[in-house]
Amino acid sequence: MLWTGGASVTRGGGEYGRFWLKGRAVYAHRASYALTYGEVPEGLTVDHVRDRGCTGTLCVNPLHLEAVTNKENILRGDSWSGVNARKTHCPQGHPYDEENTRTRPRGSRDCRACDRARKRAHPDGR
Repeated sequence: MLWTGGASVTRGGGEYGRFWLKGRAVYAHRASYALTYGEVPEGLTVDHVRDRGCTGTLCVNPLHLEAVTNKENILRGDSWSGVNARKTHCPQGHPYDEENTRTRPRGSRDCRACDRARKRAHPDGR
């Protein structure tokens, strides 16, 4: 079920249903979640869960909503971070597993097999 009332576009470009309640703006999907399950727990955000049939950010079906951390919400999405986090293999087909993957401090991953091949092909570091 999609929100058909007023909406606003966020800085990130998403469009979310919004309405005024007791003098403040309220997001429709958060209100739907709260009416069904109770207040959103501190530190969590409401995610529109695609695997539950959610069609987008104007959805207010409480069965499509879940309270998750902001990190989980981002990783489930279509952003660069989310898409890359779901990759299971490097572009050359090597697995991103514990043995073959180096994780950098900011979260990006390197394939150890590709690094070894690159070093064999260019011993001087090119």
